[in-house]
Amino acid sequence: MKIKESAENYLEAILMLKQKNGNVRSIDIARELSFTKASVSVAMKSFREEGYITVDEDGLISLTDKGLDIASRIYERHEIIAKALMALGVDEKTAYEDSCKIEHDISCESFDALKHHLHEKGII
Repeated sequence: MKIKESAENYLEAILMLKQKNGNVRSIDIARELSFTKASVSVAMKSFREEGYITVDEDGLISLTDKGLDIASRIYERHEIIAKALMALGVDEKTAYEDSCKIEHDISCESFDALKHHLHEKGII
């Protein structure tokens, strides 16, 4: 299933914030992505309706299995592509910025080949 890049970014941000802070609220996502609270609220409503997240009575956001699958895939791509770029000599900041752009467009075939190559070289 292919979802929009912006949705992938939201789901990845929820995963990263959950790992970092333990809890995630809409305001945390707004700050992390530099979006307005209103934009995040609209997105979270859509993600709830699509089954990507749940929101409890305290406003805490959790990824469903469906949301976690997408977020984990994007996060793995983000990390591995950044490591590949750093192995080529790109500085860390630039590697992570570029990785964020590439992670959404790289095909599964190309990503799997890159991942396999980096694993063989002991980079990951």
